[in-house]
Amino acid sequence: MSENLFSRKDLKRLIFPLVAEQFLAMTIGACDTVMVSSVGEAGVSGVSLIDQLTQLFIQLFAAFATGGAVVSSQYLGHKSDENARRAARQLLNISAFAALVIISLCLPLRHFILNLIYGKSDESVMNNALIYFVWVLLSFPFLAIYNSCAALFRSMGNSKVSLKVSLMMNLTNIAGNAVLIYGAKIGVAGAGISTLASRIVAAFVMLYLLARPSAKLNGRIYLEKLWKIEIRFDMIKKILKVAVPSGIENSVFHIGKILVYSFMSGFGLAAISANAISNTVAGFSNIPAQAIGLASVTVIGQCIGAGEKTQAKSYGKKLMKEAYIGMFCVAATIFFLAPLVVQAFNLSEESQKLAAGVIRTCMIANIFFWPMSFTMPNILRASGDAKYTMLISNISMWLFRVLSSFLISKYLLFRFPENTHYALYGVWFGMYIDWIFRGLMFGIRFHKNRWLEKKVI
Repeated sequence: MSENLFSRKDLKRLIFPLVAEQFLAMTIGACDTVMVSSVGEAGVSGVSLIDQLTQLFIQLFAAFATGGAVVSSQYLGHKSDENARRAARQLLNISAFAALVIISLCLPLRHFILNLIYGKSDESVMNNALIYFVWVLLSFPFLAIYNSCAALFRSMGNSKVSLKVSLMMNLTNIAGNAVLIYGAKIGVAGAGISTLASRIVAAFVMLYLLARPSAKLNGRIYLEKLWKIEIRFDMIKKILKVAVPSGIENSVFHIGKILVYSFMSGFGLAAISANAISNTVAGFSNIPAQAIGLASVTVIGQCIGAGEKTQAKSYGKKLMKEAYIGMFCVAATIFFLAPLVVQAFNLSEESQKLAAGVIRTCMIANIFFWPMSFTMPNILRASGDAKYTMLISNISMWLFRVLSSFLISKYLLFRFPENTHYALYGVWFGMYIDWIFRGLMFGIRFHKNRWLEKKVI
């Protein structure tokens, strides 16, 4: 083994800002939920339904960003900076194009899409969802650009930039919520407009940082002549080699979640609201392991690009250890504070009690199963082993999460027809079964070293 590519100090410099950035990113959804809760449970539920639907598209942008980051990281590890810059331009091109296509398709069909998926929802919930959906759709091109630029900075080992811009984005969103929801009293429309404004600000700041003259001196990846459209199909093919399997994996994953939401929409308003709060709180517990998963794309990608397979596996083990430690600390804290945490949301006592119970079961499952299920596949993808993670994730989603959630919840509804709360627990336990299976399969793949034979560049 040659000299280590990343010192412990390098890893801390990469991971700690990512943890803070993920925390800030989670506050966007949390602030929307808390502030919209002043409108009532119908507003909270409407925002929650759209957040679940739009995650399908957001994960598509994340897949492009991952593909671009893997290619760029491997080129940087290979000391081919010029190719890394070419890959960066193509990443921005395909991400922005995909966002525009989504808007052109979904905006005119928004009523049909929401009625098809959430037709069983209350009319008040559906009206709020339609309003929020429009503004979130308009924000997609800016979100795609921000995600792509953030991935490029991370591929250089610089996660402080995206942290600072994320802070700016969150402050813009919170200020907009305060003015438009509490001041102008326009409800969920205020939350949507604030989200749009914050993503516009973040996208333009990121582009400026990558295109300004000093970027050429201070960074290995920079952008020149942004107005010039340059299409390089060889680079696009390399990005899509990772992005397409990741995009399919993420899209199918969230389609499955939406299907679960569609049959869960008949559980009643209290269950939908409790589920929304549980998802928000559970997202915070995933932050350490999720941040380490993002960092692994840079670390493992550069190791593979440099031909250092032994280092790649060594860093993979080290990153997984840190992911489990971080997950335990956060999830254990949330487990004990769950009844207090749910009180921050303006919901009925029934919804709060149900949410606290669901959150506690989730924290136990998170500690044991989440890192292996979701941090580990990022390590595999960073080497280019994206098809395997796609295959396992798709099998696990349909066989366990969707089918198990449906069967368990339906059985509980049949067994306890007077209490739909048990059915909500059935949905979450189906998800835990999914985590166990995929974590087992990813762990076996990692230890057998097949992933080390993959390479993108």
